[in-house]
Amino acid sequence: MVKYLIIEDEPFAYKELKRMVDELRPDYLLTGWAQSVAQSVELLKSQDFDFILADISLADGLCFEIFEQTKADIPVIFTTAYDEYAIKAFKVNGVDYLLKPFEKEDLALALERLERRSTVTSASEKVALLNGDYSSSMPKNRFLVRTGDAYTHVPASDIAFFYSEDKYTFLHLFTGKRHIVDYSLDRLEELLDGEMFFRTSRNSIVNIRAVVRCTRQFGGRLKLYCQPEADACGFVSRSRAKSFLDWIDGII
Repeated sequence: MVKYLIIEDEPFAYKELKRMVDELRPDYLLTGWAQSVAQSVELLKSQDFDFILADISLADGLCFEIFEQTKADIPVIFTTAYDEYAIKAFKVNGVDYLLKPFEKEDLALALERLERRSTVTSASEKVALLNGDYSSSMPKNRFLVRTGDAYTHVPASDIAFFYSEDKYTFLHLFTGKRHIVDYSLDRLEELLDGEMFFRTSRNSIVNIRAVVRCTRQFGGRLKLYCQPEADACGFVSRSRAKSFLDWIDGII
């Protein structure tokens, strides 16, 4: 059973949020409601929750004080009328940042993101796994991205690189734009088409279309030259060099 906490000081907003979750995830159980920083701290000290839905501005302060006082390592979906706290929110286990007023569809995407990033799993997903839903074995061909309050998707073929930086994973498009994605590089290596993408280092995955050429370096490493140019196109280690050349040659 997935248990969650709502931190919201407005009763109407609380009821609406609970209603949306009940409709989207009827198997999720609301086991706590706090209207202040103080109440939230007490609940987090006495109960365990799988995730939190939290407003930012509360009657006795900002919700960030809760996480400073409890050090709770729980994923959080923030729901707020203020857009200036987004960066700080993602530094305290923020999974998504929903600006009020938001629609049920926005919350649905946030819950899907939560389930991808954590051990939280809905009952319907568990049933699908037990019934042998092997759809995840197919290469992932598109990614959800967010710009401000808007969501869209990009085809995997439009992505030149994936790389990790400052504990975040980015996708870098051939156009030069980049977006944060909710996958580790280890997970991406499992999901992506191995004919199109190669894990060149611990911190990067490259698209075959981005590779212009490579040259041998001292020690058996390969130097990559890519288009567009990016730090992700650095070196292929000696241990990966043969596999990389086989990949370039079409041998998987």
